[in-house]
Amino acid sequence: MSTNALPPIADSDTWQRELDALRIREKAATRELDAIAAQRRRLPMVEMPDYTLEGPDGTIHLADVFDGKSQLIVYHHMWFPGEAWQCDGCTGFTSQFTRLEFLANYDARFVIVTQGRIDEALAYKRRVGNTMPWYSTADSSFGADVGAPPGGGFAINVFLRDGDTVYRTWHTTGRGTEQLGYTFALTDLLPYGRQEEWQDSPTGWPQSPTFSRWNSSREIAAAYGDPNA
Repeated sequence: MSTNALPPIADSDTWQRELDALRIREKAATRELDAIAAQRRRLPMVEMPDYTLEGPDGTIHLADVFDGKSQLIVYHHMWFPGEAWQCDGCTGFTSQFTRLEFLANYDARFVIVTQGRIDEALAYKRRVGNTMPWYSTADSSFGADVGAPPGGGFAINVFLRDGDTVYRTWHTTGRGTEQLGYTFALTDLLPYGRQEEWQDSPTGWPQSPTFSRWNSSREIAAAYGDPNA
């Protein structure tokens, strides 16, 4: 006999009634997310200076990071100088994005910017098998000015380009980044959820310290990276 904690067993009709009741909340949450997105589209924007970053091919203006697109999503990857393995969370989060070409249909691009120097950043990209475009703000105040200073945490910023002028339209950090990835969307569907101690789960559900089930940067490199990097 199983000793695992299990949901209660019900007949099909009872299960369907419970699911229908949950669906009301799920649909309400979907409509609320639609309303939030509509409000986001109505936010004002802030004109940005002409920042200069470093890319794989050398110095590049922020407006050129758009690569001809009008919209740009930037993930600011945490960086610890001299460390072989960077933030597990950032490494795992960005490893999800392997097919971004579809954004071209929306006149948009999604890139990584880090405080690490470009040669170190590109070496790390190869080591962990990351496929996103990387840029460095090590010699620019760009990261610090948009909520991702040296020694700071991760963040997401969104920008709009009109000619050579760039505007900042949105920003988030912390759990605000979750909506961009599929990791938590999938695990939240599971009967046991993320299995982290902070979650509201029934008594007896498996729970572990927060982050303990996340893959480490070393594990991500072993799965996806270049062993010769």
